[in-house]
Amino acid sequence: MTTSSGSAAPSQWPGERLGFNREGHGSVARPGRRIAALLIDFAFCYVIYFAFFFESPWASSVIFLVEQVVLMVTLGGGLGHLLLGLRVVRLDGGYAGWWRPILRTVLLMLLIPALIWDSDQRGLHDVFSGTVLVKR
Repeated sequence: MTTSSGSAAPSQWPGERLGFNREGHGSVARPGRRIAALLIDFAFCYVIYFAFFFESPWASSVIFLVEQVVLMVTLGGGLGHLLLGLRVVRLDGGYAGWWRPILRTVLLMLLIPALIWDSDQRGLHDVFSGTVLVKR
């Protein structure tokens, strides 16, 4: 769809132009759930960090990276995603594979890509890795 000025028409809902459902299973996860999932992941990683690695300055980042990548590759999402009924998929809805979760997590850890969203409510970490966070 284009408007008379040649620019893309706005979507009626996040994920419409990507072929995802408006609501329910397979719809793009909304900001509240995404943020809550991230906070759950941070809390989980902090508990491990505090219990075992409190003196190490980089341990919390490594724990977060490992948690995200391992769970995303094997189960489709981090602990927060899984608890809140979300999963990370490719744009065609398929399994994200192994390199997408690595790239997505590294970019997420840089923070800025996660704060810049497109019209489908995908952060740049999802855009660059070719993924989208959807409801299970």
